[in-house]
Amino acid sequence: MSQSYEKPPVVLVGGGMITEIQILPSLYHLQRTGLIGDISICALNGAPLKKIAENEGLKKAFPGCTFTPYPDFRKVDLDKPFPDLYQEVFGKAPKRSIAVVAVPDQLHYQVVKDALECDLHALVVKPLVLIYKEAVELEKLAHEKGLFIGMEYHKRFDDRNLIARLRYRAGELGDFRLGYVSLIEPWYYRNSNFQNWCTVENSDMFTYIGCHYVDLVAFITGLLPVEVSVYGVVEEYPNGNKGYLWTDGRVIWNNGACLAVLNGMGYPNIAPGGNSQGMALFCRGEKDGALVMHDDQFRGVKHSYTAKGSDEGDTCYNEVSPDYFKLVDLGGGTLTPVGYGHRSIESIIRAIRRVEEAGGENLKARQAEIEAIDTEGIIATPANSSYNELVIEAGRMSITSQGRPVVITYGDNPHVRFRD
Repeated sequence: MSQSYEKPPVVLVGGGMITEIQILPSLYHLQRTGLIGDISICALNGAPLKKIAENEGLKKAFPGCTFTPYPDFRKVDLDKPFPDLYQEVFGKAPKRSIAVVAVPDQLHYQVVKDALECDLHALVVKPLVLIYKEAVELEKLAHEKGLFIGMEYHKRFDDRNLIARLRYRAGELGDFRLGYVSLIEPWYYRNSNFQNWCTVENSDMFTYIGCHYVDLVAFITGLLPVEVSVYGVVEEYPNGNKGYLWTDGRVIWNNGACLAVLNGMGYPNIAPGGNSQGMALFCRGEKDGALVMHDDQFRGVKHSYTAKGSDEGDTCYNEVSPDYFKLVDLGGGTLTPVGYGHRSIESIIRAIRRVEEAGGENLKARQAEIEAIDTEGIIATPANSSYNELVIEAGRMSITSQGRPVVITYGDNPHVRFRD
């Protein structure tokens, strides 16, 4: 890595919830430890940037850390939209610095493509895109330029999943046959910006969060999904927009196994914990059954506070998850992010630095290092995880056709089609 890229600048596109609670705190910590340089955040308008900048928790955790807002909320009408401003910021960023893409699902393709065309590496929240051919296009463009794309499937970095992967691939968990996964987000999500973009024409709960667990089963087992069917229940948001707010998916795998995938936006606000989620995989051994069972909602911690917090969904009694993302006091007058949400961000940033350190201005050397990371298979990349885009494309076809099964074909021309 050249001297000027020892601390590569980061341009984060998206000012939503995931930026505020996971991505920006992780980036602030990585900036503080010298892995990245200046941080810019682009949003559609100034309102979310103002909210993030005034977040007292972030100020306490990361004293002195700031970001450059685009648009500058101090100088513009907070509600005035600037949909193309991020392109200008990409264009001004030093070549091969880092773009972080955290926008609604249906906008990923264009923003990632714009980043690559400006010669920026990309960290992208899941899923990468909604159509397989777009994933292939982005993979090809990135490889030609020696740029790394990492998809932030953070459940891969949960220790319990890494342990299961190692055990399964060592043959100690038999052959996956039948399983179920669920992730039900809180009811109050309906009142958030989700109601403006996670609508029937754009996305659904299987696409938005079901993809986490479909990717996870593939990550653990090495199996490939070959058929998808998704039924969605349509309901209205408070603003009158309609969305698939409950989804029931079924994924068939190339060994004949079946996975049920339940997702929704209806976990009670008064219930403890941030959501309801978990996984159970039942497997066949040589002489007995085997299983993987993870309670990803309750991690063995119970708190009961003297008063509930001010955020929607806060409760006095809380079943705290210490594993996804928390800020803790490790001394030094600051707070430090811990958990697999942070490890995922850091791992992708380190992978980008690894590519630069191995290749620098040598395109072929950067390409070789990217291929090595692809082969390792820990970080999701377009080259090693595009089955996810096939699943998403198949799922969207199915849910808009009342659950009709869609078959995934691999080989020289991977594609999806309705089952005959």
